[in-house]
This record gives sequence, structure tokens and C-alpha cells, in this order.
Amino acid sequence: MCALRAGATVTQERDLRAVGVTLVLPVPPSANRYWRTTVAQTRLGKRYVKTYVTREAEEYRVAVRARALVAGLRPVDGPVAVTLRWYRAAKRGDVDNRIKVSLDALQGAAYHSDAQVVELHAYRFEDRLNPRLEVEVAS
Repeated sequence: MCALRAGATVTQERDLRAVGVTLVLPVPPSANRYWRTTVAQTRLGKRYVKTYVTREAEEYRVAVRARALVAGLRPVDGPVAVTLRWYRAAKRGDVDNRIKVSLDALQGAAYHSDAQVVELHAYRFEDRLNPRLEVEVAS
């Protein structure tokens, strides 16, 4: 049995699960490799910390968008439910480090903003021969 989201009615809950798509994606980089920080300096000499998306992260975003296009997926409006099934090759890595990275990469492919995600389920499995991320997005 599934619990209702705060403020959702039974009808809304059924509607959210009515339309869905599943994508099989490459394993996302860990959050530790997705963003980097550096100390930058303004023209006036004031220092500040700058966080940026790494090249590896940008390549992952491009790969996700390409697979979404091939699957015929277009960004949807309104609330979405996301289920992530991470099949890892080795017994290392935290599922929570993959969640934010995956949700960010799906922006512009499955939905317009990760703020649209109102329900989230994440699972971790082992599959040494075929590591992957299976993403189900329901609207």
C-alpha cells in the first residue's frame, strides 16, 4: 500500500501514476565527482568560493538527454514521481550520492525542474556484469 503525499487526494495519487516512462541510463558519477569547488577572485581582488559542474558531469547530462530523445521522452509539466534503481558493479558507493546527480541530469529531459519531483523512491542492487541506472518517471 502506498502512502499519500501531503495534500494529495486519492484521485491525484492515481493520476500521478497513470502515465510513466522507464529509461535505462549509464551509472551517474558520484556527487563527489559531479561538482567541484574552487576559490576565485573578483576584479577588485575579493575572494569567494565558486562551485561548478565538472566535465564528467556535463558529459553525463548530455548522455541522459540523448537517451531521453531516442526514447521519445519530452519534459512534462506538473508534478512527477521518480523511481531510481541503481545497479552497481561493486559494493561501494552510497545511493544518496546518486540521487541528486540523477535528478539534476533529468532536468530538461524528463521534467523542466527537479522542483517538480513530489515523490521519490531509490533502490540499490548489485549487478557486476551490467551496472546501470533505471529511472521511472510518472506524471
